[in-house]
Amino acid sequence: MPRRRQPAFSTRTQQLDGHQLVLLEGGKELFPALVESMDAARRVVHLETYIFEFKGMALEVAQALERAAQRGVLVRLVVDGVGTPSIPVEWRMRFAAAGVLWRTYAPLGSLGLLIPSRWRRLHRKLCVIDETVGFCGGINIIDDLDDVALGRLIEPRLDFSLRVAGPLVDEMVATMESLWWRLQALRKARQREFRTAWNALRETLPEGDFSRILGLFGSAEKAGEQGGADADNVGTAPGSLGVNGAVAALLLRDNLTHRHDIERAYLKAIGEARHDIVIANAYFVPGRKLRRALTVAAQRGVRVRLLVQGRYENFFQFHAARPVHHTLVAAGIEILEYAPSALHAKVAVVDQRWATVGSTNLDPLSLLLAREANVLTTDERFAAMLYQRLDSLVTNHGRAIDPASLAMRPLGQRILDRLAFAVMRVVLFVTGHRY
Repeated sequence: MPRRRQPAFSTRTQQLDGHQLVLLEGGKELFPALVESMDAARRVVHLETYIFEFKGMALEVAQALERAAQRGVLVRLVVDGVGTPSIPVEWRMRFAAAGVLWRTYAPLGSLGLLIPSRWRRLHRKLCVIDETVGFCGGINIIDDLDDVALGRLIEPRLDFSLRVAGPLVDEMVATMESLWWRLQALRKARQREFRTAWNALRETLPEGDFSRILGLFGSAEKAGEQGGADADNVGTAPGSLGVNGAVAALLLRDNLTHRHDIERAYLKAIGEARHDIVIANAYFVPGRKLRRALTVAAQRGVRVRLLVQGRYENFFQFHAARPVHHTLVAAGIEILEYAPSALHAKVAVVDQRWATVGSTNLDPLSLLLAREANVLTTDERFAAMLYQRLDSLVTNHGRAIDPASLAMRPLGQRILDRLAFAVMRVVLFVTGHRY
């Protein structure tokens, strides 16, 4: 399929043609898809995640990584130093015996998050198998009923991921390879192996040939000839929703060359919305630009619905969002809290012709500090399917927030709301960010 580039909803983001996009809801659909793909892998499995909990349903993924390495597949795992501060001793030993290579992104060290530079986390959730199939979304490798902040849940956590086959997988490979070699360079530098560190760092340069670096990644066609993962049938979950022949783009956020790509894509889509915006976002504390874009959209008659986290996880997540909610609800925007369980989704649909699925919260940590990844598509078939799912969730499981209920909150709670919001802005200002 030729790689025809198309404009993404009148943005500068370029989309590539010819993708299979499959929407996966929760670990109950993602983990079997990952395991199936990993078990079919012949050369490489590369996984990045913020949280990897070695229990419950997540063990199926750990075991699949182990099996792949045991049969000679190059297996790489990168976890974040805050989301996954340590890997259990048992699994360190099992990974070492099988040959699984793993790295921790930005370990906290003795001073922890007291050092502002350590707030820059690896929050994206990406996986690539044999350069033929990739996964991108918001789902960590953790059981659907386990929650780091809330403990054991009664109902499964709500979250989404995408299984992608097509040209975007090459871009996933490139960004994951670049990070891997940067981590290699840092590791070797700490061991005073400076020549090796320099060689590893050179592999991250834009002109680097990632296929040559690995010596293992071939073309998608070659993977099929060698019996690798089949892009047409790998990882599909029963009942999951998908389309073929879709245009799509990989959106990244980092602290180098992609600082505002994801936010700009949201702003452009919201700015061009004419009928309907539905956003499901776990940690929803948007900055001034996004708040204004949503408010202006509502003023011109666009129906704006936001499905947000209704559970108390931490002080800032809960209280800093309330002043924002008050402003948006007063502007006519519908905000609903997800009632059945924890919400961890980061998805959106605009006018049923623009959609995104990824790891990006609309809050300062995601938009200003973390490494994130989203897939954007203007395929109307996929956007309509995601819209139908979100519309059902909002209608049947959303608990509406109204201006009266916000105004009637106890004075002490409202003081905490303003304090949390003010502290958040001051901390961001100290680190050189306006939000």
